[in-house]
Amino acid sequence: MKNTFKFFFIVLIMGLFNACDVDRLPETQLSDPAFWKTEADLQTAANYLYTFFPGLPNTDDNWSDETYARAPNGISDGSRIATATDGGYNTPYRLIRAANNIITKGPQASATGVSAATIDRYVGEAQFFRAWAYFSLLQRYGEVPLILTTLREDSPELEAPAANRDAILNAIYQDLDFAAAKLPTPKTLGATGYGRISNTAALAFKARVALFEGTRAKFHAYGEPNKHLALAVAASKAVIDSKEHSLFGNYYNLFQLAGEGPSNKENILVRKYGVSLADNVSTHNAARNLENGSASPTKSLVDEYLMTDGLPTTKSPLYQAPVASIDVFKNRDERLSATIMKRGDAYIGSAPVFGIAPLVFNFTGFCSRKYFNIDDWTNQRSYIDGILIRYAEVLLIYAEAKFELEGSISDADLDLSVNLLRTRGKIAKLSNAFVTANGLDMRTELRRERRVELAVEGFRYWDLNRWKTAEIELVKPILGNYFFKTEFGTATTVKLTPDNFILVQDANFRKFNPTKDYLWPLPINEIGLNPSLKQNPGW
Repeated sequence: MKNTFKFFFIVLIMGLFNACDVDRLPETQLSDPAFWKTEADLQTAANYLYTFFPGLPNTDDNWSDETYARAPNGISDGSRIATATDGGYNTPYRLIRAANNIITKGPQASATGVSAATIDRYVGEAQFFRAWAYFSLLQRYGEVPLILTTLREDSPELEAPAANRDAILNAIYQDLDFAAAKLPTPKTLGATGYGRISNTAALAFKARVALFEGTRAKFHAYGEPNKHLALAVAASKAVIDSKEHSLFGNYYNLFQLAGEGPSNKENILVRKYGVSLADNVSTHNAARNLENGSASPTKSLVDEYLMTDGLPTTKSPLYQAPVASIDVFKNRDERLSATIMKRGDAYIGSAPVFGIAPLVFNFTGFCSRKYFNIDDWTNQRSYIDGILIRYAEVLLIYAEAKFELEGSISDADLDLSVNLLRTRGKIAKLSNAFVTANGLDMRTELRRERRVELAVEGFRYWDLNRWKTAEIELVKPILGNYFFKTEFGTATTVKLTPDNFILVQDANFRKFNPTKDYLWPLPINEIGLNPSLKQNPGW
């Protein structure tokens, strides 16, 4: 904590503030006492916070059973140990330090005539980011030190014990409530403000936090789950009722350049990458990374996609065992072919048309398609914005929170939420009668819907955590595609199951200890710096 909270502040001058204000990177330093006088100062300080947003490609699903990289993952297979340092701990505290600085010092601008509404806006952005950082810490480590003021090197808070879970959550909710009350609507932000935090982003993120804690408390048997579930319902419904957002028409294009910008009302919050080499903020290289196997989807994910009749492959009369790789996508939810490469898709410069995933890179025999673009592969850079919060997630939160809070969900609420997603995927709607008639389970179907809609976007590990099913799912073997011998080739060295699926990692090499693995180990160095900080159980 001492290293993390050393007193520092670097502000970067932005020049002119235009449509890409949020994107411009700082260029020079300015002393802190001379700062905090104008709206431009506040905006410059707030812009720095945006650099903490995660980039692309998202490989967090390698922690789960959803994707696999080119080497075993210590979180996924239970082989990790406590490390000396951890960016998942230190980086959020750097963000908290920067946010606290704005929250504490931003009001000084009132002395030079900056309006209260303007100050509240940028303080609201800072409070959103502080909540973002603390939720990241809470997910990983549970109880951590709660620092809500700007500290000095000798501040006693640097050796304070961890705050309890409720105190951290209350601070997160308070920050997000302030942000939701003070930040502009997406409509008010308009094209020039696109990419900045809106009031609906604060509400949507509050819904995400509340669903996580409500379901985690319910299935891990602690706390007040209904309190948080009720907050999740209220926050997600507020976003729905705002009428600021709607689903984008084409699921595949949602993750391409065609889905960019304020005209796409599904995107609630994105990490902006710019437009072109001439108008460049930063770039990512998702296509090259995904082609090289940074996050290859698994059989576990593919099996979750329904047939067009709304039934799983194990129940649907439409399902036929595939004899060629393209058959995997036949009569399936369209989100499958938008998420995973199939024969005939645009691929890479040296192989413009996709045939079959090369097992030397994509160990599962599946290649992820979201954010994959052949031109970006050729250019070795991409400007496709990274989606952080989208309206589809809000709809899923509303449906799940409603069900878990009340024990059931009405057909009207299904039509308001998940059925909008199923319609886009071109599969049959979900209803209570449909569930009963086909021997299905509503909770399972709602969780399935969440998984396929948000596939390979970094949610799966945390869903397994909050549902307390990681101990069931993460000990299973990692399997890949069916081994189509004529397509994958006879010379390929690959392990197969008795029924001819690619065996990527055997169950013998996977473990999950429910007494310790639902929380991450605190970095050893941080415990050494702060004697009041205690290691999580089992680590």
